[in-house]
Amino acid sequence: MKFCWVTINVKDMEGSLKFYQDIVGLKINRRMKPMATTEIVFLGSEGTNTEVELIRNEKNDNPQYGKDISMGFVVESIDKTIASLKEKGITNMEGPFQPGPSVKFIYITDPNGCRIQFVENLHS
Repeated sequence: MKFCWVTINVKDMEGSLKFYQDIVGLKINRRMKPMATTEIVFLGSEGTNTEVELIRNEKNDNPQYGKDISMGFVVESIDKTIASLKEKGITNMEGPFQPGPSVKFIYITDPNGCRIQFVENLHS
């Protein structure tokens, strides 16, 4: 079995695309409109087959999200990531947390209320 994507039903496709492209650094792999009221966009990063699927269905104006679920993305440096997020106006950060000597991370929230975790793997 191989994990392929995580799906997020979004309230605002353009705002969500801006977040996942500008803040997370993902690129659009595929974009389609299978029905007049539905748009689907798959985003990913180089070197991985795992994607984030964004779905905007005009008939669903209030998608629901679990508060205890997050998506994690590996970054080179939490300190540089925090500085970059602040430059981009992101202020809803939690952390940084360092539960052990090998990992340090922060959380932010995407435009839809989904939690995003940026993780730095520390080298001893």
